[in-house]
Amino acid sequence: MPVTHLSPMWKVGRTVGIVVVIVVAALFVVSKLPSLNPFDDQEVDRSQPALLQSVKDLSQYHAAEGNFQVVVDLEHDVAWVPDVIAGSRTLFVSAGTVDAYVDLGRLADEALRVNTEKRTVAVQLPEAKLDKPSIDQKRTYLYSQERGVFDRVSSLFETKDQQEFYVMAEEKMAAAAKDAGLTERAEKNTRAMLSGMFKSLGYTAEFPADSAS
Repeated sequence: MPVTHLSPMWKVGRTVGIVVVIVVAALFVVSKLPSLNPFDDQEVDRSQPALLQSVKDLSQYHAAEGNFQVVVDLEHDVAWVPDVIAGSRTLFVSAGTVDAYVDLGRLADEALRVNTEKRTVAVQLPEAKLDKPSIDQKRTYLYSQERGVFDRVSSLFETKDQQEFYVMAEEKMAAAAKDAGLTERAEKNTRAMLSGMFKSLGYTAEFPADSAS
C-alpha cells in the first residue's frame, strides 16, 4: 500500500484549522459564562458625589399634572441652494410632564377669614400657575435627520448642539398645557384638598366668588 506524504502547507493549514476551532469553542464557552471572560468590559464610576449647595422650603401644592409628547419638525433652508447640497430637516421626538400648582405660601392673613360661630373658613386662593416642563430623557430622542452634502461634511468637524430642539419641545409642551386647562383643574383639586382638611377640623371651607375659580 503506497504511503501518502502530506505537504508542509497542508500540515500548516491543518494546524491552523485546529487552532481556529479551539479559539472559537473557547469564545463560545466564555460568551455563555461571562465570569470566565478575561476581556469582559468593566464600568468604573469615578464621578464625585453630589454636592448640596442650598435647601429651599416649598409651599407649592402641585395639584395637577399633564403628560405630553411633541414632535419637533425643524427645517433649515439655504436661499437659492438645493436641499441636496445645503440645508437640513430634523424630526425630534420629546416627551415630558407639566405640573400645575397653587402657591399656598402666598396665603396672607387676610386670605383666611374664620367664622367660629358658623364654623366656616373663607379662603381666597391665589391663581394656579404652570411649572416649567420636565423633559423625560428616556423618551426623548432624535428620530431622523436629513442633511445636504455641505451639512454632512460640516458634521465631521463639529458636533451639533441639540439644545435648540429641547427649547422648542419645552415651548410646545407649555403651550399645550395652557390649552389643556391644567390650571383650572389644579385650582379645583386644591379647593377639594382644603375642604377636606378643614372638614377634618370641624370647619366648612368657602371660596369667595372673587377668588380663583
